[in-house]
Amino acid sequence: MGKDLNGKELGTGIMQRKDGRYVGRFTNRFGQRQEVKSRDLKELKTLLNTAIYEDTNHMNLCKTSITLDKWFKTWMEHYKENTICANTKRRYMEIYRMHISPVLGKMKLLDITQLQILQLLKKMDAKGLQFESRNKVRILLQDMFDKAMINDMLYKNPAKGIKLGAHDKKEPRVLTPEEQASFFECSKGTFYDNLFVVAVSTGLRPGEVCALTLKDVDFKDSLIRVNKTLVYQTFEGDEKKTFHFDDPKTKSSKREIPMNQQCALALKKQLMQRNVVMGRTTAKPIVGFEELIFTTKFGTPINTQTYSDAIKAVLENVNLCRDELEKIEYFSPHCFRHTFATRCFEAGIKPKTVQQYLGHVTLQMTMDLYTHVLKEHSQEEMIKLEKVLDNTLDVSDATIHERFEKFQESDKEKDNIVYLSSVGT
Repeated sequence: MGKDLNGKELGTGIMQRKDGRYVGRFTNRFGQRQEVKSRDLKELKTLLNTAIYEDTNHMNLCKTSITLDKWFKTWMEHYKENTICANTKRRYMEIYRMHISPVLGKMKLLDITQLQILQLLKKMDAKGLQFESRNKVRILLQDMFDKAMINDMLYKNPAKGIKLGAHDKKEPRVLTPEEQASFFECSKGTFYDNLFVVAVSTGLRPGEVCALTLKDVDFKDSLIRVNKTLVYQTFEGDEKKTFHFDDPKTKSSKREIPMNQQCALALKKQLMQRNVVMGRTTAKPIVGFEELIFTTKFGTPINTQTYSDAIKAVLENVNLCRDELEKIEYFSPHCFRHTFATRCFEAGIKPKTVQQYLGHVTLQMTMDLYTHVLKEHSQEEMIKLEKVLDNTLDVSDATIHERFEKFQESDKEKDNIVYLSSVGT
């Protein structure tokens, strides 16, 4: 029990200081000593009762002056240390050290606002950092603040609700080699795996690959002939959306694409799978589409939504045991086309050949679409050139050393001749 300056009992946790102010104290649910102050006793009791009520009902925050840098260390230690691999941990550390800490690291958690996070992402964009880098920063901060909220250190997450927008993502979505390997490892044995393999092995547009019939595939010459596309739309005279064969996107879209072994194998597997489907399904094939190589489980043509859902189902399995930053972002069926083109450039295939594979009208279209890939490829090629030049210089240096040694030996011989001549004289 506390007392006022006249010795009157004030109640549990309440006292009066020499300057006349009343102070109310209690230990909150965080084990911290919490206090309220007022010069009016009635007001103080109201403040104290309110604070105790909020603490009892988990409405208060843990008072802390922890900075984002310190919270990152705590977050890593308690939430990530035993759930992520060493390589992922290094990526987290690198992302935080390079992009977040220099801007927000010294600030207190409670002082960081959404506007400051948006400004950070905007600065990253201005520096030319790509969508993937900025998005990883957004995801990392969102998870850090989520865990801070769980520990009653924040009322709300300042990183929540931030969207980078489709317009920010300038480059086409391309699977990294690791993403591609993980996706196809998980898709093995699934119903649409053969479709995925053919798409990523040929660069065919979604409508083009879904429109393939047996007549379009030449196993003898290892060629696929692209001469139509499958669309699911309402054409003139249709009462609702339905399937149609249409001409390819442009005249140059009519083309022949060589098949690699993976593509040929996937097509053969698909033809056998198709026979099983057609033999078991009770549904009648849609007239005019009986010869399609790729169909649904019911023997019907594949539309964009079905294709997209099939990709999503594989990604859900891939991401099931992955940490947030390691999850593969959802991608559309068109991503297989971009991935094919990127792998072509990485393999050193000439842009003009890639243009023909993709069915682009002009080479410029191909160059504009994959500028970032060609830039990276040219940098890699320059590194290769540097190695060749270094090796050449090494040979040249070695030659100079050898010539110099011979020069010295020759010089010594001359000195000996002069010396012997002088002695003879």
